[in-house]
Amino acid sequence: MRGLPKLFCPARRLCYASAMRILVGIFSLALALAVSGAEIRFNFGDLPAGSTPTNFLPVLKGSGQPAAWKIVTDKFTSQLAPLAGSTPNYVTHGVLAQTSQDMTDEHFPMLLYTGQRFRDFKFTTRFKIVSGIAEQMAGVVFRYQNSSNYYVVRASALGKNVRFYKVVNDLRSDPIGPEIPVTTGHWHTLAVKCDGTQITLWYDDKPVMNPLGDNSLNMGLLGFITKSDAVAYFTDAQVEYTPIISGAQSLVNSILEKQTRLLGLRIYLADTNGATRVVASKDPTKLGMAGTEAESKAIQSGAVFFGRDQGDDLVTLPLHDHNGDYIAAVRLRLKSFFGETQENALSRARQIVKAMQQQVVSSDDLQ
Repeated sequence: MRGLPKLFCPARRLCYASAMRILVGIFSLALALAVSGAEIRFNFGDLPAGSTPTNFLPVLKGSGQPAAWKIVTDKFTSQLAPLAGSTPNYVTHGVLAQTSQDMTDEHFPMLLYTGQRFRDFKFTTRFKIVSGIAEQMAGVVFRYQNSSNYYVVRASALGKNVRFYKVVNDLRSDPIGPEIPVTTGHWHTLAVKCDGTQITLWYDDKPVMNPLGDNSLNMGLLGFITKSDAVAYFTDAQVEYTPIISGAQSLVNSILEKQTRLLGLRIYLADTNGATRVVASKDPTKLGMAGTEAESKAIQSGAVFFGRDQGDDLVTLPLHDHNGDYIAAVRLRLKSFFGETQENALSRARQIVKAMQQQVVSSDDLQ
């Protein structure tokens, strides 16, 4: 282990963590575990207008200005039947929207859910294409591994078609799919199911084409995509999936079996931009949550951080590979005892991370 940097107690960071817990509660992902799998429902209607959903990451493929993903309100026909001779009843609630209008041709705004990677799943969403001059398109991106490797299914009102294509090692395949009269200003449904190497697509609850076979990408993130100046709304999104237990989560689980009194344990990894996120946790609702300065510095320089919150000790330590390079950050929550010093808490935390370190040879062990 390299030299110990200066320690400090991040009180403001604790307030930030509390705020994040509140936001996650507002977002209220409905996670229902079952014997055969799990389900996540994205309740955009529960979020205030102008906000951006937590546990989502905006990504721009191509060039042009950054996308503008936010919650807006939209009007829907009420389920209650109107009285004879009266106008229809309408209600409004929040939907996810991409509202930027950059007319650059190679401009693909994406919004990716970072709380889970998916291998075998069915993802369904309703979408409405609102406007666009250069393009009127909305779609789903799935098995996203990075900006050079992912699948897409999208519907185009200008092209009057539904198309599937893949990007592998930054090379985009020719789009395939049928001609369909996609309309603007109306809600439609897109769905994609991945079962091993088989990919099945639906538009408005009807199969788009025969199931496709492709083994280029076996797992990844999923989310939403538009193109150029297309303004599109999304709602009623949900994914049914078979959970993947990553190497990082398996490591956390194995430690928790032995350290039954451990209050909290998380592993953070950094993406290509240096931003850190939770990839494994004792509390599954924290998966995908953004890290703080403590986790970033632990990975960048091996920094160690200590703090206290409501009588508990909070410690962040680096995790390194067999070459000594820092590859992850570990955040522990320990119950403090009367008279315990900072050094006592750090010593306890180091023993736990040492046990974790014995199971990690390279970053591949955390995937």
